[in-house]
Amino acid sequence: MMILVSGPYLTGTDGDEALIRANLARMEAMALPLFEKGHLAVVGEWLAWPVIAAAGGDSHQSAEFTTYQYPVAHRLLMHCDAVLRIPGESRGADLECDIARESGKPVYTSLDEVPAVSRPDGP
Repeated sequence: MMILVSGPYLTGTDGDEALIRANLARMEAMALPLFEKGHLAVVGEWLAWPVIAAAGGDSHQSAEFTTYQYPVAHRLLMHCDAVLRIPGESRGADLECDIARESGKPVYTSLDEVPAVSRPDGP
């Protein structure tokens, strides 16, 4: 499966870039464990920032960030098979989970819930 990792990004950071990076790192930390279970992880910000930058945005405070962050994540979600919701308060992550459930996609709240599959292509 391709699994959207969803969790806090800006929430609780008060705009502190170090805290934002730490939140992103928590989501990115799920990539290897999901791969080891036979899946691919994606994080919305990985795809949103190139769109935001191409539109002229250069910060979390830019109008372009506000315009594109959620729509990119929601389009990405339509191509994902499931969501892994990591802990922490996040309106955006909760919205992504709601959209996933409405689309019939599973929402996992821990790595232990994600089924492992055998893969012929590697670890």
